[in-house]
Amino acid sequence: MPYLIISNSMSRYRPPAPPKSPYITQQGFDTLQQEEKQLWLKRRKVVTALSAAAAEGDRSENAEYIYRKKELGGIDWRIRYLQKRIPDLNVVSKKPSSLQQVFFSATITLEDDNDNVTIYRIVGPDEIDHQPHYISMDSPVAKALFKKQLDDEVQVKTPAGTISYLITEIHYD
Repeated sequence: MPYLIISNSMSRYRPPAPPKSPYITQQGFDTLQQEEKQLWLKRRKVVTALSAAAAEGDRSENAEYIYRKKELGGIDWRIRYLQKRIPDLNVVSKKPSSLQQVFFSATITLEDDNDNVTIYRIVGPDEIDHQPHYISMDSPVAKALFKKQLDDEVQVKTPAGTISYLITEIHYD
């Protein structure tokens, strides 16, 4: 009797990502709005170039046409994302009541067991790619730091193991 083996290793299904926190700094909000405006301007230029490439004839072998179609698809995807995301964001512009505790938008200086110093700023998940030291408030490091105070020791679980940090400085811009 033949056996039927069903394997999920080739499946393309991916579970949906957990929802992102809707918080953002004023600077990050302004950056996203500016990005959306720039994308609309770029889209006009790409549509013009796409029309010119389409007018050249056979589209199946027209590299310029194929490239512009893909570029336009990427721009349209990002514009749709921003149009859905921006209205849902909550801009956090007030400083917390206790400036000695870690909250959203804090810049924290940490020291590990090997005396290595790391600086992080806790921001919303939509602005972590704007600066190298920005981390999302949804990250394990940020979650471990929330509500901690100066000179507190924090344990952060990472895939490489648990890391201990000492909070040496907290400030808000």
